[in-house]
Amino acid sequence: MKQPNGYILYSGPSLLDGAPIVAIGTGFAGASANPKTGDMIQVWILRQDIAPHLAIHTGDDASVCGNCPLRGAIVAGRNVKRDCYVSTFQAPNSVWKKYKRDGYPILDTYSRFAGRKVRLGAYGDPAAIPKQYLQAAVNASAGITGYTHQYASSPEYSTVTMASADNSKSRAAAKALGFRTFRVMRKNETLEAGEILCPASKEAGVKTNCAKCRLCNGNPPSSRKRPVPDIAIYIH
Repeated sequence: MKQPNGYILYSGPSLLDGAPIVAIGTGFAGASANPKTGDMIQVWILRQDIAPHLAIHTGDDASVCGNCPLRGAIVAGRNVKRDCYVSTFQAPNSVWKKYKRDGYPILDTYSRFAGRKVRLGAYGDPAAIPKQYLQAAVNASAGITGYTHQYASSPEYSTVTMASADNSKSRAAAKALGFRTFRVMRKNETLEAGEILCPASKEAGVKTNCAKCRLCNGNPPSSRKRPVPDIAIYIH
């Protein structure tokens, strides 16, 4: 029997606001076409009951994105000034529609992650999901990337995600909680101590992709002899 390309990893209340969400991993049967990330299983975190391209206009995306400042603001029923790079009407909506057609089975074994790299949040914040589900995927996989804006309320996720930092102040706050950081820089900003440019970015010469690099793997307990740098990237 042909392996499904996607599985439901979690279905239940969001840890951010209690609303019903679902986390779906795709790419089990075929390589991702995303050139920056490379071949990684992509985890999509979505509201169960409202399409993602509609949720951004009602505020229901808070269930999966929390307090992310890139969500924008709602004015007269429309989202304005949204800076998130994810086009919710494209891949997230396609995954959601297939989910509503019962197109994804429930994950039966984490061994399906063996030998694969995993992007914990192709859309949505991993802190919306109970950590044990993420940790099981991390333990079974060959490497991860993950990012959270919920570092202040979810410090226990520092071992499996980077803190998404929007400025020097938020970076310092996240590091005080044990996170490594992924900081978005404006054009007039420069690297801070302990940071390197994202090796997959244009400014760094696109030296690699996320699947190969895997520096954005949080701050797991390890016996590393040298500190692992934080990552920064220029906003596009």
